[in-house]
Amino acid sequence: MSLPDLIEIVPLEKPVQAEITVPGSKSISNRALILAALADGETILRGALWSEDTQIMVDALRTLGFELKIDPDPQEVCNRAITLKGLDGKIPRAGTEQKPLNLYVGNAGTAARFLAALVCLGDGVFRLEGVPRMHERPQAALYQALRELGYRIVSPNDKLPALIYGTGPRRADCRVSIEESSQFASALILSSRKGSWRVSVTGENAVEAPYVNLTNQLLATFPQGGGFFGIEPDASSGSYFWGAHWLAGAVQQQSASFVRINRWPTTDLQVDQRFPAVLPSPPSLTFPKSISRERTLGDSIMTAIVLAPFSSEPVEFNDLRRLRVQECERVQALQTELTRCGARVVERGDSLTVFPSTLHGAEIETYNDHRMAMCFAILGLKVSGIRLKNPSCVKKTFPNFFQKLATEPPHGLGITILDAKTGRPLAVEQLFAE
Repeated sequence: MSLPDLIEIVPLEKPVQAEITVPGSKSISNRALILAALADGETILRGALWSEDTQIMVDALRTLGFELKIDPDPQEVCNRAITLKGLDGKIPRAGTEQKPLNLYVGNAGTAARFLAALVCLGDGVFRLEGVPRMHERPQAALYQALRELGYRIVSPNDKLPALIYGTGPRRADCRVSIEESSQFASALILSSRKGSWRVSVTGENAVEAPYVNLTNQLLATFPQGGGFFGIEPDASSGSYFWGAHWLAGAVQQQSASFVRINRWPTTDLQVDQRFPAVLPSPPSLTFPKSISRERTLGDSIMTAIVLAPFSSEPVEFNDLRRLRVQECERVQALQTELTRCGARVVERGDSLTVFPSTLHGAEIETYNDHRMAMCFAILGLKVSGIRLKNPSCVKKTFPNFFQKLATEPPHGLGITILDAKTGRPLAVEQLFAE
């Protein structure tokens, strides 16, 4: 049974003591899938995220002719052990100019960008397409870099849909800007060793550097000849439960409450593992005065923005340009929906200043954006009457997110989630997003 199209979060009513398991990192999982396809031999990816974005990547690799085996993960429902037979840089299947091989990327930015570079190593014509929002998202810097390497990319506006003409490895140089997305550089770096490409990254800035560094570290440590590779939990997804921990302890002053995340990353691969250090230590309500998307956090900055009305002082979130070109225009979406809940939020340039505010319930538009849905669900742990439209959008990265909220402690928070149209509580098994 699928999730209703409108749900209501009932706030935490008593102290909670929970230890949550978070699914694997999307950023690492999709990079690892590309590296496994390029490896010379069989690789087993353990703890890989199994969600819409990674399933899109797996389906695309199968369309390209790669052999994959998917096995359950006994520790986490939304993880898998994925066995992939790499072919040392060869792409098994391709299309022709008359009949290109079609690859569907949905709204998965990593799939759209990483596959565009990968298929250049093939011998034939490939067509990449996705959902309408993906067709609006930037691709030009990546396509220009691939053209510098000697590949033909056909797109009327340098966005999807696009035709990519693969001609195999080419010893060549290219430059790529990361002003709009680090995924452009990451796509080229992942395939550079097999493609004989020399990639120079321009427009260097801290907002994207952590993700480029992640790609470089994975390239350096991944078993090129096949083997085993473990994927750590997703730190961005973990931020929601750190937020729940802070709301219970600091805002609701439930000293007996705690929410812990099992196997919290310690490798420095993910920028969002810094999130717990950004939150005030209970019982404090004072956030840092300025939090940057360039220097402080990645996607988890959205969680901090939604929690900021509870801060005792105004908080400025700056360098948010990257958020404007993701699954939705996230800067405007955050301002609109927080304002709908009674918060005072001021937008100036690419910054949002959130003031201490008294909040109330509202019907939240999620913009088909998984992180909007999860952020405002956490707000509903404190604010009565938070109702979420299209909650199933969390399937992109965290299909069992609402089940984690509703499962009884210690493996969940034990909250009640209602079908907002009928007012009836939903059973845990009804809360899986598919």
